[in-house]
Amino acid sequence: PAAAALVAIRPSDGAVLASANGAGAAGADLASTGQYAPGSTFKVVTALALLRSGLTVDEVVSCPATTVVDGRSFKNYDDYPSSSLGDITFTQAIAQSCNTALIGNTDRLAEGDLAAAAQALGLGTDHDLGFPVYFGQVPPPGTDTGAAADMIGQGTVLASPFAMATVAASVSAGRAVLPVLLRDHRVEQTPPEVPLTTGEAGALRGLMRAVVTTGSGRFLLEVPGEVGAKTGPAEHGAPDAAGDLPTHAWMIATRGDLAVAVFVETGVSGSQTAGPVLEAFLR
Repeated sequence: PAAAALVAIRPSDGAVLASANGAGAAGADLASTGQYAPGSTFKVVTALALLRSGLTVDEVVSCPATTVVDGRSFKNYDDYPSSSLGDITFTQAIAQSCNTALIGNTDRLAEGDLAAAAQALGLGTDHDLGFPVYFGQVPPPGTDTGAAADMIGQGTVLASPFAMATVAASVSAGRAVLPVLLRDHRVEQTPPEVPLTTGEAGALRGLMRAVVTTGSGRFLLEVPGEVGAKTGPAEHGAPDAAGDLPTHAWMIATRGDLAVAVFVETGVSGSQTAGPVLEAFLR
């Protein structure tokens, strides 16, 4: 079986409710210490950075089928809906997970903006929780193509399932959540340089809800409760004989006082591979 992991956190107090590794992990704690490109789940972070740059949720952005940055071509995922190409709102760009729309707005961000947005959501700041955890990294990109790839959670951006569950929890709580597993282990939280605001958190919750109501997470509409989500395939490694890259499958979600991240090391897409695991957990 493919290596897989799931982490669930209670946003209100940061309590770690579940941290599980599938048999394919072969005994490794991928849930807490895996280092992977988070792919499109990272678009929640990118969305925050772009909102801070002045982009609004209703603003119209361009979503072409492909876009070229410094000679490198970027495209949307294989079954991206053609009806959502062209001029669409920023909300739909996130809901449908349009890579090219986000890459087209890379120039709105100054160096450090993406890392600051990640930090505001609990990603990229290390804490001693009393057990090993990888909280991810958003290093400065070295090239224009690297900056473009970072916008869609590839490039040099890395995270663990634990880190992405923390991002989802932070959106839900409206602040950078500090996860807690060992109640008697005191952790001093390093506050983000630019903390999440109430308005920003509300906008991000609206974007994650749109993923479920109109976007790539529509299969969760029948799940009880108001679910917000983000799907996330992440290409990595070397291409196969057909020229296709292997894909990590991710999905994060919130519902009430619950935030969860699911990771499958090799899959088709976030919705097709990680999605059923997430849905089963929520049900």
